[in-house]
Amino acid sequence: MTDPGTGTTFDAPEALRKRALAALLTARERTALLTSCVEDPELTAQHSPLMSPLVWDLAHIGNQEELWLLRTVAGRDALRPDIDGLYDAFEHPRAERPSLPLLPPAEARTYAAEVRGRALDILESTAFEGTGARLTEAGFAFGMIAQHEQQHDETMLITHQLRRGPVALTAPDPMPVPAFGGPAEVLVPGGPFTMGTSTEPWALDNERPAHARLVPPFFIDTTPVTNEAYQAFIADGGYTDRRWWAPEGWAHIREHSIGAPLFWRRDGGQWLRRRFGATEVVPPDEPVLHVSWYEADAYARWAGRRLPSEAEWEKAARHDPETGRSTRYPWGDADPTPEHANLGQRHLRPAPAGSYPEGQSPLGVRQLIGDVWEWTSSELLPYPGFHAFPYKEYSEVFFGSDHKVLRGGSFAVDAVACRGTFRNWDYPVRRQIFSGFRTARDAAPDSV
Repeated sequence: MTDPGTGTTFDAPEALRKRALAALLTARERTALLTSCVEDPELTAQHSPLMSPLVWDLAHIGNQEELWLLRTVAGRDALRPDIDGLYDAFEHPRAERPSLPLLPPAEARTYAAEVRGRALDILESTAFEGTGARLTEAGFAFGMIAQHEQQHDETMLITHQLRRGPVALTAPDPMPVPAFGGPAEVLVPGGPFTMGTSTEPWALDNERPAHARLVPPFFIDTTPVTNEAYQAFIADGGYTDRRWWAPEGWAHIREHSIGAPLFWRRDGGQWLRRRFGATEVVPPDEPVLHVSWYEADAYARWAGRRLPSEAEWEKAARHDPETGRSTRYPWGDADPTPEHANLGQRHLRPAPAGSYPEGQSPLGVRQLIGDVWEWTSSELLPYPGFHAFPYKEYSEVFFGSDHKVLRGGSFAVDAVACRGTFRNWDYPVRRQIFSGFRTARDAAPDSV
């Protein structure tokens, strides 16, 4: 299978079936870790009104898998039609979910396991091509469910960060690297490139279709903005000078007395942060984390720069000026490895700025995939020719000016739910997510 817009070749059906099986098993191992590392009271508690109880996410994962794989793909009768409403994310906002008659932890685990056993049987027997069924072509439904589970695993990891209980999760730190000595920014030449995809097998509807996008030349940071750089913004009065802030952002930080990234606090002459239950000195060389779009935008203005647009970000991440192709990832078409990017909860923090030289783009931009989600200046809008699939609630209901786009994934994102075309979005006030940013600036129109 070859993408006509990029020339990328994808796996044959049986290889995709093995890939789907591996993705489903990897996701379930992570779900088990995130829901077995604390006692039941921690699973049923709501640790923030912004998040669901962990046990809700657990049963919701099983319910979505039942809806799409057992009922829709295989046409089987519902196992638990009585709980559909409880786990409908649009029917019940997060703040009210603790008051619902949710499945208790043991029952939620049993339900999710029963669904998974049947889903694996369906995976084995479902044709991945030649049926004309878009939902199962190239195993899309199974890839969609693996991505859905990993997205909720990231959500549960955010809940663990918000939890005030004892340390429950540990992981080795990324390898230290020498201080990055490369250029602070790189020039991305102007001209057209192919944005989005039409045939990446498991790409979601908002990533489609592939289309030509003309982007003027611009400069973009070689690495994400670091804690050290962000501390200079704070020290220069960045949070008390309204010149740098969008009006809504200024009102928000004043109303909520925000003066630093979420989880930071000042202790004498140094900044500390809370990370998954432990307190540590803020590491200067890591990308800044847990900042809102308003904070990222204010920093960029203070620095005399701006946030990149979504198209600029994707061109920096995918466009190879030598061949004219748009690749799947900055390093090419190969799936990510630990040498390319910080993904999959392998670590519980971003790697130092300048890490992963093997994952850099042809222009030398680093850490575009993994480490931190990167805010862009763009609102979430459909691409030309967009069609909602398989349901409007995945993307279409979020289109408009309320949400800003984030790109690239974080250390909490699994590779199955992260690629050069993947689009994430959130409200510009959100800070509990694993969000950071890099900045950009215009270049002369004749730059090539």
